[in-house]
Order: sequence, then C-alpha cells, then structure tokens
Amino acid sequence: MISAVRRLQFCYGHRVYNHESKCANLHGHNGVVFIHAKAPQGLDKLGRVIDFSLLKDLVGNWIEEEWDHRMILFKDDVATIDLLSKASWSKKPFILDANPTAENMAKFLLEDLSPKLFYGKGIIIHKVVFYETENCYAEVSIEPNDPKVLERFGILIANSF
Repeated sequence: MISAVRRLQFCYGHRVYNHESKCANLHGHNGVVFIHAKAPQGLDKLGRVIDFSLLKDLVGNWIEEEWDHRMILFKDDVATIDLLSKASWSKKPFILDANPTAENMAKFLLEDLSPKLFYGKGIIIHKVVFYETENCYAEVSIEPNDPKVLERFGILIANSF
C-alpha cells in the first residue's frame, strides 16, 4: 500500500510533569510532525492517496490553532496550570490528558485527532512521527487494515463474496 506523507512545523512550549531532569522546567521546542496517510480503497482518479494540501489544511490548521505558540500541559500538572492561568495570554494553554511527551503528543494526533478530522474521507492516518528536536523523535503507528481502525475512520470495505 502506498503512503503520502506531509511534514508540518510548529513552535510550542511544555514541561514534562515529574520529569527527573531539566525537562521538568517550562521550555519550548520547534516541533516537526510527519503525518502518514493511506487510502485503503486505492489511489484516487489522479493517482494520489490524498492531495497534500488537504493534510496541511486539516492537520496543519488544527496544529496552528491549538498547539502552535502555545503551552501544552498535562491535566494533572495543576500547579503549572494554575500559575499560567494568572498570566495574560492570547492563547490559553492546551491541556492534554497525558504528559506532553513527544510519544504522547504523537499518540494524541494519531489516535484521538486524526479519526475525527478524516472520518468518512476514505483516508487513514496510520503513522505519526513527532520530532521534538532535530535529534529526538517518537513514532506511533496503527495497522491500517484493522477493521476497528477502518471503522474509526468511517471506511467501509465491501466483502468480496
């Protein structure tokens, strides 16, 4: 199966709650995300998995609105959330259900966000690669042919009886 991959860049701040070293402090990154898409029913009439601009419009615009130039915090990091709630922000911190590690942020994009953005579009986002720095990244993937995955993305494959 062929994949189409879109690279997206953004700037964000976070801290890793209860981290054993310097990442316990508020700090920022220039993140890079690679979104991998597949079309289980085959390429479109132009020979594409998806128009790359659609990946940018859906995922890129969501990242720009929700994560770009924003603090991303773990919901249990109450002290930091309270502290930052007192500051004047044009964008309030984004609260994640998990610690904002590269692994958890990639997992959120793949398992929580992508099925909502691509539901019924005939596309499955099957892998997200999340570069926190140019040297460190996390990769999360799912099996694109799994019937549960297909269902989560609103794709019905006809039985060939």
